[in-house]
Amino acid sequence: MHEINHTQFYKVEKAIRPNASEILKTVHHALTEQGYDPVQQIVGYIMSGDPTYITSYENARSLIMKVERDEIIEELLRNYIKKELQ
Repeated sequence: MHEINHTQFYKVEKAIRPNASEILKTVHHALTEQGYDPVQQIVGYIMSGDPTYITSYENARSLIMKVERDEIIEELLRNYIKKELQ
């Protein structure tokens, strides 16, 4: 039995944040396999916030909704700048 005067500790594991880059790869692959133009569909989603721009195939719609749209834009811009400065 624990003493009433001692504080008990409960440790909660940090939730793993979704990786925007990996999610974009999965979403791109799913859109391409379904015959969609992935650039147009992802842009539509980013601009409108409407998840129906993204196919539910391979769980792509659920995945892309796990990251904020501004994080997606940051990831895309980061990769663009990285590529252009090489």
